[in-house]
Amino acid sequence: MSLQPKTLRSLVRAAAEQVIASAPELTALDQAIGDGDHGANMKRGFEAVLSKLDTISAQPLDEAFKTIGKTLVMTVGGASGPLYGSFFLAVGDALRGKRLPDDLADVFSSGVGAVSARGRSQAGEKTMLDVLFPVLEILKSEPARPDLIERVRATATEAVARTVPMQATKGRASFLGARSVGHVDPGARSSCVLLLAVCNTLEAQP
Repeated sequence: MSLQPKTLRSLVRAAAEQVIASAPELTALDQAIGDGDHGANMKRGFEAVLSKLDTISAQPLDEAFKTIGKTLVMTVGGASGPLYGSFFLAVGDALRGKRLPDDLADVFSSGVGAVSARGRSQAGEKTMLDVLFPVLEILKSEPARPDLIERVRATATEAVARTVPMQATKGRASFLGARSVGHVDPGARSSCVLLLAVCNTLEAQP
């Protein structure tokens, strides 16, 4: 089973539009502990994804995710492009021969693993993985719960807040040392934005 083209189109549109709308917030977060370009970079990347919406929604699911990944790699600057691109490319590869929603945890795990390998990082280092890993654990441990969407939404939101007391050990923020403590990680927040958009869109499906 796969997502219907109409549902895929809705998901991609909602995720892209929400990232674009969140660009000022992401910029402000990145100005505090990074280069200040995360919002603009993500906005540019997802505007490019949105411009390919017709192509993406007409493709088989695995190819659709790979198109998203390639687009982000080519258009998102900084570290975020390769990281987000790696996630979507790995998900696309993992979808071959898989069934959704049965294999969702395995597919999501492939994306998270690709991000971890690309960034040479793990959870606890104040990165997007501090959202992705907790969500993965929910997908693995509670796949059949009727309130799975709400659990993912709550987990992602709570995980962003937990990055505030962390000290960054990866990326530009790591240069600040202890001064990175007390701030939300921009990558964790942008990951949460994407996950919330997907959750809200799925929940609204008839």
